[in-house]
Amino acid sequence: MIRISPKDTESPRLVQPASPAVLLSPEQMTLADRFAVAAGISGAMLMDNAGRAVAREIEKRWTVRPVTVLCGPGNNGGDGFVVAIALREAGWPVTVALSCPASALRGEAAAFAESWGPDIQSLSPDCLDGAELVVDAVFGAGLSRDVDGLIAEVLGAAQDASLPLVAVDIPSGVDGATGAVRGFAAAAALTVSFFRMKPGHVLLPGRDLCGSVTIADIGIPDDVCYEIAAQTWVNRPSLWQIPVPHSLSHKYTRGHVLVVGGTMTGAARLATRAARRVGAGLVSIVCSPHAFTAYAVDAPGALVFASHTDTDEAVFREVLADERRNVVLIGPGHGELPRLRQRILEVLATGRGCVLDADAIAAFAETPDVLFQAIQGPVILTPHAGEFSRLFPDLTGGRLHAVRMAAKRSGAVVVLKGSDTVIAAPDGKAVVNDNAPPTLSTAGSGDVLAGLIAGLLAQGMRPLAAAAAAVWVHGDAAKRLGPGLIAEDLPEMVPMVLRALTGEADTN
Repeated sequence: MIRISPKDTESPRLVQPASPAVLLSPEQMTLADRFAVAAGISGAMLMDNAGRAVAREIEKRWTVRPVTVLCGPGNNGGDGFVVAIALREAGWPVTVALSCPASALRGEAAAFAESWGPDIQSLSPDCLDGAELVVDAVFGAGLSRDVDGLIAEVLGAAQDASLPLVAVDIPSGVDGATGAVRGFAAAAALTVSFFRMKPGHVLLPGRDLCGSVTIADIGIPDDVCYEIAAQTWVNRPSLWQIPVPHSLSHKYTRGHVLVVGGTMTGAARLATRAARRVGAGLVSIVCSPHAFTAYAVDAPGALVFASHTDTDEAVFREVLADERRNVVLIGPGHGELPRLRQRILEVLATGRGCVLDADAIAAFAETPDVLFQAIQGPVILTPHAGEFSRLFPDLTGGRLHAVRMAAKRSGAVVVLKGSDTVIAAPDGKAVVNDNAPPTLSTAGSGDVLAGLIAGLLAQGMRPLAAAAAAVWVHGDAAKRLGPGLIAEDLPEMVPMVLRALTGEADTN
């Protein structure tokens, strides 16, 4: 029998400080620069490498044409001057416009401005005259104020003229820590950032404003990430490992999910199919007598147990008492919130793995502390934005921060669903997902996700890894299906996703 320790709060595969999937906050990126300088790489070399990397990416994508480089007062502006120098050396006609007096520049930015020469225009809409490409090097990820006034006017004029825009680090106006727009931000066709991505590159609306994102190597050693002790990743298969059965596997070694069926049978049926498709060895359903036929006919490979009457709890408790059922999924389509609350408390008292979805979250909207105090085993909460705000009404400051605080407060892994799903564990580790297509905005897709999480958790994955893997598989399945997707399609696409992840040949 698979047992999951209550202490298992994250997958060892996720503890990868130097992974390319690491997301660095603007403050952590500043530390990375400092550590690199302390290791003997000069600030001037870092800036030169950054600017020339942007120029190379431009040359890969566009033919020679007039370009205007918009520079700001800090290091991002310094990068812009290097871009301008490199493009001029390559024969491009370049105009540089600066948002502040040149005398206000400091350090490496001032040195590269001097290398460019005196031909610097003041930032204004006129600097765009004749331009066929614009480089936005005004503000980087560490934005400390709203973008408004003349800067917003010039960026807006470039956008209105449909000029392709290349953002240095991140589009000006996008907060690198949260992805929020501060004031105004123009959409980029290409964003070139450095060393590692920032949360603002993958959190909405920042992700949609970045266009194609390229991360350039500017000479910062990967080992710097160990000094920073990063705890945030963009969701990638390199962070976790899908369980693969071996020659000695049998249905009990692959985990046994108990789905608590409710009055709306479709939700639990979708979750059941997803849990089975993702590899759970067994799935049991416990339901009321009038729902037995719907579950039994729909899922002949599942074990279905019906209570003797609509109010009888003896069968539920008998089924729950079997410790081979190592993960419980409760909430989808359940209804009857008072009864559901009591069932959840009984499930949590077992200390077994548990996925609380949909009605299970609504059941404690008025008394979240009762739920949090009952959590003692590996629990995963899967709220959408509305459910999250009811459980955690006081948590603000961006999705990433809010979900981290929610996980810490609740003692559970929290999956805040959306186009930029954020998954966080109580120890502070967090994953941001960016592969979910808009076609997932259809009824029942959340029930499928809950089943995928439960199925992976039952197979021995730790909660943060199980949740991250399930969210990625869910998104990849939807991308493969394309337009016309309905929730019923998703479980049937999971085997193709698993074949790709495990390296097994697709024989279809």
